[in-house]
Amino acid sequence: MALYEMPRVQFDGFTLRGRLTALVNAVIAWNDARVTRDSLSELTDRELDDIGLVRGDIDHIAGN
Repeated sequence: MALYEMPRVQFDGFTLRGRLTALVNAVIAWNDARVTRDSLSELTDRELDDIGLVRGDIDHIAGN
């Protein structure tokens, strides 16, 4: 999983800047979920069990 945390920018209403900020934050959140889902999907069932998860939990954990 990624060790670098992208800074979140404050949403300032319905201005163009605010909408762009919301879009950037949505893309960052989507990418975080994608990376998490991909990382967990690479684990074996045994490794998932070691951390208390089952394969069906991956989408929930990744934020879907």
